[in-house]
Amino acid sequence: MFIVISHQNPAPLYQQVTDQIIDAITDGTLNPDDKLPSIREVAGELKISEITVKRAYADLEQEGYIFTRAGMGSFVVDINKDKLKKMKLLTLSSELEIILRSNEKFGINSKDIIRLIKELEENK
Repeated sequence: MFIVISHQNPAPLYQQVTDQIIDAITDGTLNPDDKLPSIREVAGELKISEITVKRAYADLEQEGYIFTRAGMGSFVVDINKDKLKKMKLLTLSSELEIILRSNEKFGINSKDIIRLIKELEENK
């Protein structure tokens, strides 16, 4: 299974599952119409609650990444890569806004953050 749960990661478990499935769709590990493992299979393999996986699958379905057919399972939607990029940029924009606001009190501004991003990019 391509999903790895980390209890040291501050993100909730359902969000870790959701994010990793989105990443797998984005990078082509999962293709349109691929069947996802059942909720029970994922929960058993990762040793987490079925409710956690159900929440992840519900969020993925609500966000348009997967669809579910009763009695058949959940499948990957054929998503346009440009649409995925736009959705990711919207998420990134929200996250950057939080970062900017939470760091203002330390005197860290957008120029500081841009400099950090450039440094990270150079050190890749």
